[in-house]
Amino acid sequence: MSFFVKSKRSAAAGVLAALVAPAFLAAAPAQAQLAQNSHAPVDMTADELEVVNAQCLAIWRGSVEALQDNARLRADVLKIYNKPGSATRTSSGGSSCGTLDRMEASGSVYYVTPTQRVRGDNAVYQADADTITFTGDVVATQGKNVLRGERLVIQVATGQAQMETSVKGRNKPGRVRGVFYPNDKTQDQPAAPK
Repeated sequence: MSFFVKSKRSAAAGVLAALVAPAFLAAAPAQAQLAQNSHAPVDMTADELEVVNAQCLAIWRGSVEALQDNARLRADVLKIYNKPGSATRTSSGGSSCGTLDRMEASGSVYYVTPTQRVRGDNAVYQADADTITFTGDVVATQGKNVLRGERLVIQVATGQAQMETSVKGRNKPGRVRGVFYPNDKTQDQPAAPK
């Protein structure tokens, strides 16, 4: 059984989904960890939402945006998979679903925090590993610094990241590439008294 909810880019999609969808849907995004060390709720919006109870799956489509604390994830499509719950049946006759397993974002994926921005073709958040993996044409920026590659893995809790590419060898196009600007020490020092 599945539910299909449409909205014209409105936050009402989340409210409507909570009313017609099974309990796992309302809880799943809140268990995600998009923001570093945050227990804040995840606010989701999209043009439409489909819930497939038998697969413990929610599919958000069209200008999807997930916000948690000071982190934002945007994509064309965001699939949220929950782990199958116990074999018990819910009051509506369906099986229950457990905690968040993973989120898969595809199409124009952007992940933004106050200090970093990452874009890629696809991204997967694995709840157990607490990682976000970007693939495709990945570009990460921090201030004026820019890093490019094919695959970026971010450990959400620590902020540690690793960029990779399949291209190896000096002077070959497509290798991991970074452009870094040294800090201007004069900006870091307090102004001299007059």
